[in-house]
Amino acid sequence: MLTLDYTFMLSDAVPGGVTPAAWSGATDAFASAHASVTARHRSGELGFFDLPADASLLAQVTDFVARTRARYRDVVLLGIGGSALGPVAPRNALRPPQWNMLDDDARERWPRLHVLDNVDPVTIVAILGRVKLPDTLFVVISKSGGTAETMAQYLVVRERLVAAQLPLGDHLVFVTDPTKGALRPIATAEGIPALDIPANVGGRFSVLSPVGLLPAALVGIDVKALLLGAGDIVRRTATDRLAENPAGAFAVLQWLADTTAGKHVHVLMPYADPLRDIASWFVQLWAESLGKAHPDGRHVGPTPVPALGATDQHSQVQLFMEGPLDKTVTFVAVGTPLVDVRIPAMHADVPDLAYLGGHSLWELLNTERRATAGALASRGRPSATIEIDTIDAWHVGGLMMLFEVATAYAGALYGINAFDQPGVELGKQFTYGIMGRPGFDASRLAFDALPRPSQDRRI
Repeated sequence: MLTLDYTFMLSDAVPGGVTPAAWSGATDAFASAHASVTARHRSGELGFFDLPADASLLAQVTDFVARTRARYRDVVLLGIGGSALGPVAPRNALRPPQWNMLDDDARERWPRLHVLDNVDPVTIVAILGRVKLPDTLFVVISKSGGTAETMAQYLVVRERLVAAQLPLGDHLVFVTDPTKGALRPIATAEGIPALDIPANVGGRFSVLSPVGLLPAALVGIDVKALLLGAGDIVRRTATDRLAENPAGAFAVLQWLADTTAGKHVHVLMPYADPLRDIASWFVQLWAESLGKAHPDGRHVGPTPVPALGATDQHSQVQLFMEGPLDKTVTFVAVGTPLVDVRIPAMHADVPDLAYLGGHSLWELLNTERRATAGALASRGRPSATIEIDTIDAWHVGGLMMLFEVATAYAGALYGINAFDQPGVELGKQFTYGIMGRPGFDASRLAFDALPRPSQDRRI
């Protein structure tokens, strides 16, 4: 089960929170946002809602994994943005480094997943030097096939596979648009396997498509359970009753905190190491979807920040406690851990140590989460807590779908399109023009017309 406790988001509990009047008065605004999102979904525009029930996409993934089972020691994912952050989050939640220490048999049965999410040559050379090409599968993820970073990675890898005289169809798999883009004709012409990203699913909403499911399944994650957990959230968010819709409540509270209470920074703080990268994935989802120029000329959008409990109690929490009153914090709590460790009762004569004996590490971690929420509340700083029963595929799928649906609602509440990214495109166009991509001469000229760095202004 996944629950949202928003007690500390409201000003009757925490003075800096959303007023109960604003919260109760938001029911009509949410009903309108829900209707807008529902209409866009029914028109066929928002395909991410349909991913949990898409048996054909799941079959593409499971059939490919069955055909290639036990063939590879390493899987290297080539991608950027949602095509990398999406696969990393469930991988690290459900197959974190700690997992290798807990299940030696499973470690031997499944390959290791490496994610190249940038074009830094130091990292790429290191990964390619570590894996053995005959034992490696490269998963190339780009819906358009035109993403400069991913295509550069692909060309580097392809050259090495050709030089090693390895069959491309055995060591490459594309995840791309079903019919369009640069990769689809290459796959058809050269017999390279290719899985589909539905045309109506955007990159940062694609984790429950083959973008995230294929890498997950390749390393042994139960992708059917991921989809079942996500499907549960789709069902729970079908209602336009704000008090019954957890994604709606999250979206409305964060929107009200931003627009009525001056809380322009939204922190996501899991208290579990395996969920660390859920926060990083959320940052891209929230920032790229909601940071937009409003049609009326205003610039809107909160700033998301990732944090990790209890680690960031010793760094960022100082800012959260005594810095500007411009933040909300959403904790992610886990009811039951995968393992726990009893803290030994020792040094009875040392009070600073003796009190810990008889407790457990998990108890300490969760006590620190509760204490941090309480400390923030005592200083008028609002927070909410999302709790999942345990870290498994069902709950991770539900958690990620919760944030995707909430993002869709938040876009409607802000009055912007949460599913485009025009602010990213200009930098891409300048890059294409500078690098000489055909059709981008005007972008090169526009870049060249910008002021040039001056030696007089360099120290």
